[in-house]
Order: sequence, then C-alpha cells, then structure tokens
Amino acid sequence: MERRRVPAAGAVVRDAEGRLLLVRRGRPPQAGRWTLPGGRVEAGESPAAAAAREVAEETGIVVEVGGEWLVLERPGPDGVVFEIHDFVATAVGGELRAGDDAADAAWFTRAEMGTLELTTDLFGILERAGLLPER
Repeated sequence: MERRRVPAAGAVVRDAEGRLLLVRRGRPPQAGRWTLPGGRVEAGESPAAAAAREVAEETGIVVEVGGEWLVLERPGPDGVVFEIHDFVATAVGGELRAGDDAADAAWFTRAEMGTLELTTDLFGILERAGLLPER
C-alpha cells in the first residue's frame, strides 16, 4: 500500500547570541516535544515560502530563508509520510510569541537543548549538520 506523502517545511533560526529557535509541539505527532518551527506546505507554495510562513505563524519571528540543508521523511498518523524540507533562515524582525499550533516558543543554547524533550533525533541531526549552537 502506497503511503500518502505530505510536503512540509521548517527552519533553523538563530538569534544574535547564537541561540536556536524552537517550538513545543501542541499537536501530534510528538505533542509536547520541542522541535524546529515548521509545518505543511500549502497548495501552490514553495517549501522555502512555507518555512518562512510557518516560522512567523508559530513564533512571531519574521525570517529571510536561505539554503535548504536537509530533506527527511517522518511517519505521521493514518499512514501519512511527511517529507520535510528544512532551511537555514535569518531572523529579520517580529516579536517572539507562541502561535498557531505551537504550545510554546523560545530561544535555546546548546546546553539548554540538552535538557529538553526534543523530537526524534533532532539533537543528533543538528549536531551532524553542524547547526547546533556553539555553546
């Protein structure tokens, strides 16, 4: 049986102090865990545009999207497979606040991230890509 593929997009965003922007998922899958801001790509939208929109909706932060650094697949409910396109982005405005389906949003250092319940292998994926905060 062919699984339905759903395109999604997210972004790695750092502040001026080098901290990483994360959101606490408010809905399944992995509700309650911290992850990169992101969500589904809407019809007619590019993954990069979706990443910028999702960051703004979930965190209040306006970003300029740079290069794509990762595409990965994650299983979802009801046999869905999310094809996630992650980008590196730069914060250019806005005010931090949790919105949309994010239960919370905050900036974190590497040490602080080590104490959080993160989504599956997020820390390892970011570490292997060299995208974790330096401290």
